[in-house]
Amino acid sequence: MRTVGWAALRLKPGWAANRRPLPRLWLFSDPARLPDPRAAAARLPRGAGVVARGMAPALLESLARQHRRRGPLLLGGTPRLALALRAGLHWPDRPVGAGVAAFRLARRAGAPGALLSMAAHGPAGLRRARRQGADLVFLSPLFPTPSHPGAPSLGPFRWAARARRARLPVAALGGILAANARRVPPPCCGLAAITALA
Repeated sequence: MRTVGWAALRLKPGWAANRRPLPRLWLFSDPARLPDPRAAAARLPRGAGVVARGMAPALLESLARQHRRRGPLLLGGTPRLALALRAGLHWPDRPVGAGVAAFRLARRAGAPGALLSMAAHGPAGLRRARRQGADLVFLSPLFPTPSHPGAPSLGPFRWAARARRARLPVAALGGILAANARRVPPPCCGLAAITALA
């Protein structure tokens, strides 16, 4: 059976700043499409990561307890809560807020689980990720996606060109399904999905 997970296994893994390998498979939560990712996260293979966005704090605490031994957990846009839950931080494609500096300092001091990922939809997001010393960039949308109906997608060739210029580990996000996961080009080091992993 063809799945996104099997396609992710063929990718060469990226490496975080602390020289740990990054997951090749990532589940994204979504306030509208997957507001509670706990059941989907429990089905992920060991070592896969979860990016939790827009979740209620009580659900985040439960997800952190559940996923702590399985793989990295990154919290979307909440640096203080990420540190409190011993999780990483995922920052959206926008200028960084004040809490990111404190997160970066804690990360440098060895805070457990403190990976930093950033979203990028174009060159400005990639430059921001480099300046912030991100461990991983989620470059999107690779394919048309229900998360942003009608928005233009990068497509494999433009996605690959931008990923090569990133000079950071880059994972693909946006419209990734079992049917197209094998079309994700190098230098991709990870696949991220909502629907395909829910």
